[in-house]
Amino acid sequence: MSWGSELWDQFDNLEKHTQWGIDVLEKYIKFVKERTEIEMGYAKQLRNLSKKYQPKKNSKEEEEFKYTSCKAFQSTLNEMNDYAGQHEVVSENMASQITAELTRYVQEVKQERKSHFHDGRKIQQHIETCWKQLEASKRRFERDCKEADRAQQYFERMDADINVTKADVEKARQQAQLRHQMAEDSKGDYSLSLQKFNHEQHEHYYTQIPNIFQKLQEMEEKRIVRMGESIKTYADIDRQVIPIIGKCLDGITKAAEGIDQQQDSKLVIEAFKSGFEPPGDVEFEDYSQPMKRTISENSLSNSKSEGKGEAKFGVKSRGKLWPFIKKNKGTGPEDFSNLPPEQRRKKLQQKVDELNKDMQKESDQRDALTKMKDVYIKNPQMGDAASVDQKLAEIEQNISRLQLEVQKFEGWLAEVEGRLPVRNEGSRRQSAVFEAQNNSTVNNNCAQDRESPDGSYTEEQSQETEVKVTPTEFDDEFDDEEPLPTIGTCKALYPFEGQNEGTIAVEEGEVLSVIEEDKGDGWTRIRRNEDEEGYVPTSYVEVFLDRNAKVDRTESSFLTCLFSSWESG
Repeated sequence: MSWGSELWDQFDNLEKHTQWGIDVLEKYIKFVKERTEIEMGYAKQLRNLSKKYQPKKNSKEEEEFKYTSCKAFQSTLNEMNDYAGQHEVVSENMASQITAELTRYVQEVKQERKSHFHDGRKIQQHIETCWKQLEASKRRFERDCKEADRAQQYFERMDADINVTKADVEKARQQAQLRHQMAEDSKGDYSLSLQKFNHEQHEHYYTQIPNIFQKLQEMEEKRIVRMGESIKTYADIDRQVIPIIGKCLDGITKAAEGIDQQQDSKLVIEAFKSGFEPPGDVEFEDYSQPMKRTISENSLSNSKSEGKGEAKFGVKSRGKLWPFIKKNKGTGPEDFSNLPPEQRRKKLQQKVDELNKDMQKESDQRDALTKMKDVYIKNPQMGDAASVDQKLAEIEQNISRLQLEVQKFEGWLAEVEGRLPVRNEGSRRQSAVFEAQNNSTVNNNCAQDRESPDGSYTEEQSQETEVKVTPTEFDDEFDDEEPLPTIGTCKALYPFEGQNEGTIAVEEGEVLSVIEEDKGDGWTRIRRNEDEEGYVPTSYVEVFLDRNAKVDRTESSFLTCLFSSWESG
């Protein structure tokens, strides 16, 4: 079926139809473009969602991801990030392989269509001109024929009239012959014009128009084929990412199958195990005998009649069973003495490993600079050997400082490892008084406590120690502690990352509140925004102490000591 033979008289309809085809193609391009925008927006939202739930570095959330269930969630987030990447691939491929290609092709089709219809209109104008010429020659032939008939009739009237002279008759005859000759000439012109028009018309409807319509048909069919190929490409682009998306989903499934509830339970034990043994049985104290009663070593009660003056706790101490040990809020001591033995050992070991790692980095950097210095000495043109001396000196200072830190923490670690509880009756009682020891360090000038100089637990127990436990005091242990007052301000001289537990990150130039001075260990305790506390190296900040706050704090500590002594006495 050919448009040229079947639609020879449908020029205007074909013009409308081909324009409709281009509109359909542009509509499809717009559809694909909007799909690419949706895919890109969806990928962006998935990436933001994955990023939102990723654990923050050096935070408590990052520690929680050691559990298998959290690891599975982490894998899900990572796979969703890859999943989003596949949607980006779909968007990019559709934009490059469909939208861009079809947009360029539409411009070509528009130019081709415009050219074909321009030729068609030109041919139509030519055939219309031929038709007008034919009509003009036909009207001229008709007019000449009528003029010849009138001239012939006039001649016949003049010839029949006896009153007309012979000259007038001859003149009328010559005029009639002239008109007849003109009619014959017009007839010839009309005949030639007719033949020419018929030839042009035949060429128009059987050759020229069919050729143009055939080209339009081929253009339209090519457009249809191209659109079909683009739709197939549309499906193929989606199909290409299906295996990768399947792998992402398989990864999520595999992560879910890797969840081990027993392993997570084991990690909970490792995270919170105190190292204590449960308290033993409380011995019966017979008050029915008139003999002098001695306090049982394992008693958790505090005698009201004998123990007040002999208690070695400087302030009101409270003993309780180990399951109710209250966690200290904020940053604990540097030696982690506020933690149970097992947790303290783990923290100290972790700190030693971190310090050794930092010291190894400094050593590697020192070795590298030493080699560089040797190269500069042998080849002065490569650089000045003295330029690295200052950096080497700084590294040596850092290594010395780290070595001292390692020795300090290794000493604490050895102390903890040497006093981990043994399964006996004495160790069972340690858990009952562990928290009482840690909470009794208000002021060493007020009374003696049972902590070693480094703040850790002392195993030596006095037979005369009595612990007073009342319901109200027991409940008070769970009340919120009052935050430490501000004693001044400080300005950060250098940035500090604060990666270790108990420290806080600061930015250079940041102004913060000081709540605890440097006690000789090189650390100052600061606060930010009333809810973030931690330690920073004293050398990293410039401290401005408020003298009035310091005096008020000293007076408050002294009054607390007097009040505690009066209450216990």
